Amino acid sequence: MGMLIKAEEATDYRYGCPPDQRPIELHLDLGIVNLDKPPGPTSHEVTSWVKKLLGVEKAGHGGTLEPC
Repeated sequence: MGMLIKAEEATDYRYGCPPDQRPIELHLDLGIVNLDKPPGPTSHEVTSWVKKLLGVEKAGHGGTLEPC
């Protein structure tokens, strides 16, 4: 089965670019890391590790990261 394209338009690069053409730095600045946290470390610890691993100043978590 193929993909149906109803209309095709050029991207106006003043408003961004297609995700597959974005530099990794932009993904890190504006992106989300989907993380499956194991039991043990706290949400705060994992957030700190993510900041160090990715070399970013700001990171946070939305809600609890505790396993069910």
